[in-house]
Amino acid sequence: MSGQFEATTDVNRPIEEVFAFLADGRNDPKFSPRVQRIERVPDTPTAVGTVFRSTVKDAGMKTGREFRITEFDAPHRIRWAEISKNIVTAAEGGYDLEPLPNGGTRVRIFNVLEGHGLGKLLVGLALGAARKDADAFGRRIKAAAEAS
Repeated sequence: MSGQFEATTDVNRPIEEVFAFLADGRNDPKFSPRVQRIERVPDTPTAVGTVFRSTVKDAGMKTGREFRITEFDAPHRIRWAEISKNIVTAAEGGYDLEPLPNGGTRVRIFNVLEGHGLGKLLVGLALGAARKDADAFGRRIKAAAEAS
């Protein structure tokens, strides 16, 4: 089983600034409390092939995560795929950005979650929690991007 969650938010910053903030995955802890540590490999500007390695805490459990950037079209589109082996993974995810007439930016984030092994039974719970938090997640992205 797999499924998708998404959130959309309007950020009061120009698209280039918002894109730069989101492209540097090391900013993720600023809006995702589950991310405890993250690094970019190699430690050069983000591009297709860049990997972000993180430690996250979900449901009281810490896991290691690795995401590879699969598409990078500044300042409009970023895509990633999880390459780590966990029971629930983000097979695909991304940001879509569009400029707003007022100089702001509309940001859409999504992740497609997949369960593996026992995770096939748990992915529904993970999706439910992610969908329930989606609007708040969008608000956290907005606040962090505007504060940067």
